[in-house]
Amino acid sequence: MPRAPRIQYENAVYHVMARGDRHELIFLDDEDRWTFLRTLAGACRRTGWEVFAWVLMNNHYHLAFRTPQANLVEGMTWLQNTYTRRFNVRHGLWGHLFGGRYKAIPVEAETAVGSRRRCDYLTTLIDYIHLNPARAGLVDGRDRSLLDYPWSSLSQAYAKPPAKRAKWMVTAEGLDLCGESDTAKGRRRLVERLDRWASEEESERAGLVHFEEQSLQSALRRGWYWGSQGFRESLLERFGASAKARRNRDDRSSPMLKDHALADAERIVAEACEHFGIDEAVLRSRSRGDHMKAAVAWAIWCRTTQSQDWIAGRLNLRSRANVSQTVRRFEATVERDLPDKVREWKKTKVVD
Repeated sequence: MPRAPRIQYENAVYHVMARGDRHELIFLDDEDRWTFLRTLAGACRRTGWEVFAWVLMNNHYHLAFRTPQANLVEGMTWLQNTYTRRFNVRHGLWGHLFGGRYKAIPVEAETAVGSRRRCDYLTTLIDYIHLNPARAGLVDGRDRSLLDYPWSSLSQAYAKPPAKRAKWMVTAEGLDLCGESDTAKGRRRLVERLDRWASEEESERAGLVHFEEQSLQSALRRGWYWGSQGFRESLLERFGASAKARRNRDDRSSPMLKDHALADAERIVAEACEHFGIDEAVLRSRSRGDHMKAAVAWAIWCRTTQSQDWIAGRLNLRSRANVSQTVRRFEATVERDLPDKVREWKKTKVVD
């Protein structure tokens, strides 16, 4: 089916994420990471982008930035093509580096510096990006600080004074959104807050925030925007067919995509039964509060586009409200409190 058009407008804020082809590495060493940052700097010079946050993982990256001009596609095309070319030249490779189309989600944002107005959607996204190394297990918050991970804007911008930051970072604005001043004390408080979440095994906290029944993780994986219902309606009103096409695509309205989603969900059920050593009848008979049953509901919700009504019927959870509550409780459960088999299952299904 045809691709949904990108939503572009002046001063739009986006969360952008791209993965390596077949989930392969896009950074083989630190020189590749520096190359990507130099390439990002070049993209910002060409487009005027203003970056709130970034993190480089092994096989993917996250960015949060504003486009003063409506040039998301122009800039992303240059960024990814240029980095791919530089990566291939350096390593003697050829062909695609990134898998499929990058994800770009419009984000609701209030960004007036000094106003102390906070937009919880953008603030949560900035925290989510900076907590990625903790969620991925690259930083153990009980023993180390998130500053020990050098490949994020937390260590490269938010912890540094203005003179030592990249010009394309709008760190002062990001600090203001997070309720902190751009002073040594304010920067230290921000890092301490994030470290506290990680050390208290709350490193997924920013991904579990719900506003108006919308989860950040769900929005980033399945949605087409991150914001309030008012923000959604403004996009639909402003961009008409373009926004509706994206909405319909991400709401999975086509029969073809529904068939794929059904197959994916059924495969998760079969994999779970094999992993836990039970049959489907036993799985369905488990109580709503059972960790095993909750893990399967959570995996289907996070990894497919099946509705909560479908999950309720398939797993005998009775109602969509029960599914929503079950998934939220499972997400909020500290991993050390989960049975070993359930913890192992969750690790195989986590997607940043």
